[in-house]
Amino acid sequence: MDLFSLGDNTGGGRLLADRMRPQSLDEYIGQEHIVGPGKLLRRAIEADQVSSILLYGPPGCGKTTLAHIISHHTQGEFVRLNAVEASVKDVREVIDRAQSNKALYGTKTILFLDEVHRFNSSRQDALLPAVEKGTIIFIGATTENPFHYVNGALMSRSTLFQLESLTSGHSMEAMRRALADEERGLGFMRLHADEDALLHIAAMANGDIRRALNALELAAMTTAPEPDGSVHITLAVAEESIRRPIVKADESTQYDVLSAFHKSIRGSSDAALFWFLYAVEKLGMDPMTFIRRLIAACSEDIGLANPQAMVQAVSALDAYRNNGWPEARLNVTQAILFAVESPKSDAVVVAIANVMNTIEELKSAEVPLHLRDTHYKGAVKLGHEGYQYPHNYPGHYVRQEYLPKQIAGKVFYEATEQGNEAKIRYNQGLRRGL
Repeated sequence: MDLFSLGDNTGGGRLLADRMRPQSLDEYIGQEHIVGPGKLLRRAIEADQVSSILLYGPPGCGKTTLAHIISHHTQGEFVRLNAVEASVKDVREVIDRAQSNKALYGTKTILFLDEVHRFNSSRQDALLPAVEKGTIIFIGATTENPFHYVNGALMSRSTLFQLESLTSGHSMEAMRRALADEERGLGFMRLHADEDALLHIAAMANGDIRRALNALELAAMTTAPEPDGSVHITLAVAEESIRRPIVKADESTQYDVLSAFHKSIRGSSDAALFWFLYAVEKLGMDPMTFIRRLIAACSEDIGLANPQAMVQAVSALDAYRNNGWPEARLNVTQAILFAVESPKSDAVVVAIANVMNTIEELKSAEVPLHLRDTHYKGAVKLGHEGYQYPHNYPGHYVRQEYLPKQIAGKVFYEATEQGNEAKIRYNQGLRRGL
């Protein structure tokens, strides 16, 4: 028997991943942190007391499967819509039916909206009244950061559960189940898969169980039987059945990678280079995005502790504009390494915050008389005098007040003891008589 003569034994031609979809929590693979024994979501599912939730995680990690399991545990109506295809009209029809079911039979309705990030704001708004009133229980699934794509009002009325990426071990477990299952899987076949073949599929699937099972099925379908009727899946066959996945650079991913790059500038040359080159070479992101962030970091995280970091970063910007990519890769890498290895200081950021807080507290600020403009006749008569020119004094410094009277003596910039700022801090102490 082969896959082309199965008929209804495998669910009318349904894909292996669909046939092997877990029917219960005991069959569910991974995500123990939210559906393990005693966990909140597991208890809610088993008691049929699921409230509105959002399931967020990468492709193939089990979001749709979890919703499928919930549908088996509920005594109410379970409706599934895909945000790519569903309209406001479709949502309203579900809500109207839910109202009728609740009024006539006292039954609840669970609406599962897959790929909820594809639902625009107006369509999400159509859900809100029904969710607020409890007319429907909303379950949304998304691969995108819900804080970027889901309305705040809908987010606040739903409990967010973040699913983690699955591992190659999870994919191996799913494939072994499929090979052994005679009813839903491939166990009816005289099928032998080499261990290195399964390991290759699991590695290439990158935590996506659906992708692993699809590759396993493709290998089984396209491999010619041996003389005795058995099918042997070798590493060579596996390599033909699955390719390295294309990395998806969605908006959320780009924000996350850029954030990782900036945070790495504060502590790891290796990580900063990795995230930069991964983003540009693998995700296809614009190098300029990272150069701009590098320039910002040179003031935010280094500042006067090593002012040359800014010079390096701006020079890298010029090199990129003049030479393009990949020629400027060396220049940008040099600037990144220089920044990461520089002494760090956030004194610039703190100084800005200190000034802005004081500005908020002040009603107004008058310029001291001795600092006012004197380049016109009558300035002295108005009292605009008394300024002491620092260059006329030893060390080119003279103690005088430069701030408004209300905040005289206020300190905004406090140099750290990092790098070049240690010298600045010493001079600050001298000026203040410390």
